[in-house]
Amino acid sequence: MYHTVQWGMPPSQGRERLLAAAVEQAVHGGIIGQSLRQIAAATGTSHRMLLYHFGSRDGLLAAICNAINADVASTLDRWTDPQELFRHFADPVAWPWERLFFELYAHALFGGPGSEEFFEASVHRWIDGLAGELVMHGADEAAARIQARVHLAVARGLLLDLLATKERAEVNQAYEYYLQLTGYPAQTSDRPGTDGSSGGR
Repeated sequence: MYHTVQWGMPPSQGRERLLAAAVEQAVHGGIIGQSLRQIAAATGTSHRMLLYHFGSRDGLLAAICNAINADVASTLDRWTDPQELFRHFADPVAWPWERLFFELYAHALFGGPGSEEFFEASVHRWIDGLAGELVMHGADEAAARIQARVHLAVARGLLLDLLATKERAEVNQAYEYYLQLTGYPAQTSDRPGTDGSSGGR
């Protein structure tokens, strides 16, 4: 899922390579409870290099928060069908990234260092994007924002359920049932300016 940083970059982009390594480590081992020295050891560098590029553990954590949010939010541009978007995040390949996202979410709830801008990207940007889709389908702007907030809460609640239970088929059925109950557009690829595709760019 993490597309912001690519491996194999020239040495001059050392900060980006270290960030990519730190994100990869965080995905598989978590991040909140680890010291800067532990992160450095796990990523094959020194804590001095991390301090040089990120200033502090909080600076590294902020960079990881921003990178994860940027990558997750980019899916708003790649999928226009809510069901396809949900299936993307419900795929087992994405589960490690989902666990990290929710770990950072909980960290931000307690005002943890490095998370100051987390909710702007992880909540408000998503509500704006989902509400924009509804407005394109003729919904009132105020009502669209309320519905978008409910939709985001339901989708993320079901993803938490999925991570806890691994009951993928049941969670997908629950999500589709929610779409039917609320009348939330199950297919939004007919919005102006799209070609009707629901795959990635």
